[in-house]
Amino acid sequence: MHVNHVQPPLSPPLKSPPPAAERLEQAFLEEMLKYCGPKPENGAFGGGIGEDQFGSFLTQEYAAVMAAQIDLGFGKRMDLQ
Repeated sequence: MHVNHVQPPLSPPLKSPPPAAERLEQAFLEEMLKYCGPKPENGAFGGGIGEDQFGSFLTQEYAAVMAAQIDLGFGKRMDLQ
């Protein structure tokens, strides 16, 4: 009797890390957003302990999206790219 071996599905390729300049821009934007970004809202859909504990993750994601969309020129100024 012949047994067919089933191959597991291939996992999607891992995303390569962003270049050093983009990571630096992301860190810069994250710090800027901490002080002048969206503020926590109070009311039925805002505030509370969850927002206090996980708000930094949202700020980090905002910074990542912004760094991917715009070029602050850190790589050109610092010859990182």
